[in-house]
Amino acid sequence: MLNEFRQFILRGSVIDLAVAVIVGGAFNKIITSLVNDVVMPPIGLVLAKVDFANLFIDLSGKGYKSLSEAQQAGAPTINYGIFLNNVINFLIVGFVVFMLIRSVNRLQNLKTSSSTAEEKKTKDCPFCKMSIPLQANRCPYCTSELDK
Repeated sequence: MLNEFRQFILRGSVIDLAVAVIVGGAFNKIITSLVNDVVMPPIGLVLAKVDFANLFIDLSGKGYKSLSEAQQAGAPTINYGIFLNNVINFLIVGFVVFMLIRSVNRLQNLKTSSSTAEEKKTKDCPFCKMSIPLQANRCPYCTSELDK
């Protein structure tokens, strides 16, 4: 069982997944900082200097001035500002992943189209079955004369 587990862990796909999770965690911190420190302040400024992270509904009815004050008092709150930040976070990550996958798909399509273009430039010799240029009159491998 230990040998099986070792083989499982050392498989390339498991190691790739581990690297992806680590890089994804670091990427999440970057996106969170982008949303909280770069995107949301200008939006808050446009919307009458509102700090989205401080938008909340106080369920206790005591009228706390800030989210941190309500949380320190242990009051139940609905933190819809933090939720909005997380939605914007998700949209940015989703867009970046979309652009990454789109780029990879384009590269794969270029590779596929170049290989099909190469295939159209050659044909198989009917005698020796080697790949030869379409315009060839004689096979360079078996020297057979070819019909045009």
